[in-house]
Amino acid sequence: MKSLTIALNDLRRSFRSTFALLFMFGIPLLVTGMFFVMFGNIKNSDSLTLNTTKVALVNLDAGNDQTGQIGQTLVDALQSEGLTDLMEITLVNDAAAAREMVDNQQFGVAIIIPENFSDSFSNTQSKVVVEFIQDPTLTLGPQVVRSVLNQVLDGYAGIKITVAESLKLAENGTLPYEEITRIVNEYMDATAYSSESAPLIDQRTPAELPEKSPMLAMVGPIMAGMMIFYAFFTGANSANSILHEDEEGTLQRMFTTPTAQAEIMRGKFYSVGLTVIVQIFVLMLAARIIFGIQWGLITSAALSALAIASAAATFGIMLVSFFKNTKQSSVIFSGFLTVTGMLGMVNIFTGNPQAKPLGIVPLFTPQGWATRAILASMDGAKVEIILPVLLALLAMSILFFVIGVWRLQRRFA
Repeated sequence: MKSLTIALNDLRRSFRSTFALLFMFGIPLLVTGMFFVMFGNIKNSDSLTLNTTKVALVNLDAGNDQTGQIGQTLVDALQSEGLTDLMEITLVNDAAAAREMVDNQQFGVAIIIPENFSDSFSNTQSKVVVEFIQDPTLTLGPQVVRSVLNQVLDGYAGIKITVAESLKLAENGTLPYEEITRIVNEYMDATAYSSESAPLIDQRTPAELPEKSPMLAMVGPIMAGMMIFYAFFTGANSANSILHEDEEGTLQRMFTTPTAQAEIMRGKFYSVGLTVIVQIFVLMLAARIIFGIQWGLITSAALSALAIASAAATFGIMLVSFFKNTKQSSVIFSGFLTVTGMLGMVNIFTGNPQAKPLGIVPLFTPQGWATRAILASMDGAKVEIILPVLLALLAMSILFFVIGVWRLQRRFA
């Protein structure tokens, strides 16, 4: 019981420090909050909303005696009611004026139908180009307009085939030439675009929306990484209090009391573990409330948290056992823990938690195993799936603790 009392006293002292609270809770939540704000506009949505693109449409087509006014049918198709949400058509008489309007950003797109557009359908060898000019500062809107235009023009390929076949029949004398126009018009009426029967853009809502938003897929691993990164710093900093008390003489005075030395050291070790456990569970709860981060099944998340806390606390105890004073530990702690932390969480810090850019290198650090455990839990893994990782963290914790206790006992014997 005395060891637990010592641990609770040290725990209260730690949480009275403003700097310690800021380091343990403030910085991890602040960093995650920054990313949350950055990616906060990435949300699940039932549909895609597109802004209307202003289009200057120039019809220079002179028509053709055999095929009629095909240029006008293209204008009518682009002005159909089903496309009004995507493009706002304005008819312009002059091609140069339309180009200038796009250059001045009055319109996002200009479409120019050439003068011989209808003629090209009566001549199978003729090729024409429908000119498409867009504002280079725009991206999605002009691409949608171009896609719609291409789909409409693809439909006109059938007109050219109809005209070509009708001309063959007329040349063979089986069809009067004056009938070609009627046949083309009948074909165009039969295949006329209808926004109701054949929409050019079909927006659909998935039967099942994903449970996890894209934003949380980014922010969740970042929060997990920050939690692990600072948990290991907290473990080392809490264990470092043993060196502080040794330098100040507090520890030696405690050794002179009736309380056994082993009981005192156990209390110090308990305080390190309790501090990290409180830090991790508070961060997980705060992240769930503030950012809506899902940690997975409660059993998997709880066991992962305990395993991470155990590894962080015992890793700190082992590191402290190798230093003679706080000057040595302060200098080496920051660099060593930063390097091992970055290696262990390299996938998170590179923005791709599912990738393996360094292969098995992260698994040479306890932070790497901790990262693997918490990310698996966040993906919904059951306990039996992450059990090998948890056992690996437990084995490391035992090894770190044995080494640390053995060295510290020799030192204070």
